[in-house]
Amino acid sequence: MEDLERYQRQMLLPEVGEEGQKKLRNSKVLVLGCGGLGSPVLTYLAMAGVGHIVAVDADIVNITNFIANFYNTLLYGYNKHNLSQSTVFFLLQ
Repeated sequence: MEDLERYQRQMLLPEVGEEGQKKLRNSKVLVLGCGGLGSPVLTYLAMAGVGHIVAVDADIVNITNFIANFYNTLLYGYNKHNLSQSTVFFLLQ
């Protein structure tokens, strides 16, 4: 498994192990919404090693939904999906 070092700690858990990590790598998850709940969920799924993640959100970051989101005020006007996609991409590099 090429990601052995990255996921070694969670593979120590008897509930996960190497076989469980392979299942995570081969799994597919759809996340609806990249806001207050969706953005941390996407981050944790990526960091856990889920192999295929699809996120759907047409909303943009703005002042009315800022409190519920994990975005910087400099990102007002940006599409939440694109921001989340970039974050997940960089986490996995």
